Amino acid sequence: MQADSLTQQFRLYLDVLETGSFSAAARLYGLTPSAVARRIDALEASLHCQLVSRSTHSVKPTSAGQAFAERARRIVQEMQLARAEMTSLQTAPQGRIRIDAPAPFGRRHLAPALAEFLQAYPGVDIQLRLIDSFVDLQGEHLGEVDLILRIGPLADTRLVATPLAPMVRVVCASPAYLERRGVPRSVAELPDHEGLDWDGLAPPHAWRFEHNGKRQHLRPRRLRMIANNAEALLSGALAGLGVAHLPTWLISDHLLRGDLLPLFCEEGLPAPEASGIYALRLTREADSRRRLLLEFLKNRFGPVPPWDQALQNGLAMG
Repeated sequence: MQADSLTQQFRLYLDVLETGSFSAAARLYGLTPSAVARRIDALEASLHCQLVSRSTHSVKPTSAGQAFAERARRIVQEMQLARAEMTSLQTAPQGRIRIDAPAPFGRRHLAPALAEFLQAYPGVDIQLRLIDSFVDLQGEHLGEVDLILRIGPLADTRLVATPLAPMVRVVCASPAYLERRGVPRSVAELPDHEGLDWDGLAPPHAWRFEHNGKRQHLRPRRLRMIANNAEALLSGALAGLGVAHLPTWLISDHLLRGDLLPLFCEEGLPAPEASGIYALRLTREADSRRRLLLEFLKNRFGPVPPWDQALQNGLAMG
């Protein structure tokens, strides 16, 4: 089997798992559901192993299929990097890209991604500035920097936004807190619990849930910690101080390890918020360096970010 054909099969298999059905994956590729099913059958036959279990409404990985998905994902990522390296040798982009980004996201996800990008493009340099405060939305720093990463709703400005990843928020608490105070059975019980929340300008979608057919703001009445920094709230949640409503890009590792337990996720992760993670720039036409970086980050973080994919798989297996 040719490398491109193999990579395409792996991509299709991963998209079937991400979407949960042959029909949804078929729409991504312009195929019929039966054509997708035949390709998965062929992949299973070539591996002499059943990768998915099928039902009327969904497709779920077997234990062998889950293990294979992790390897397939790495293979697809390596192929993307290999192609990027070949492109870099042909086009040889040169120069520096200056980036401002929120510090927590930058440390956890952006810096490792940029390191891979720099390996693929040896002629490019990056100046990364991690900022603890809210990122400038009016473009005052653009001109000093080429790109600004922004998490959350976008103001109506002259800036050009490239979506990089969706944003999912999960209610969570430590096992010790839930053992002491009990597990809330629904979001309506949140006011009876202790919590951790934002000081001042809170994220617009925090503590907002669909309940009794309408959107409601439900949060713990007693706030054991109020902070203007997400990592501080995470520390409080890990210490067992109360319930928090935090983004998955921040807490996915803790949820997978069991340091924190997800609440109200019996049917999987909540739907992504209306706003997400963006790269902002001044000009509509990006130069070759920025264009390559934006495409790299879009592929690295979307359409389902690796931190959410890992959680989806973990919740499904649990």
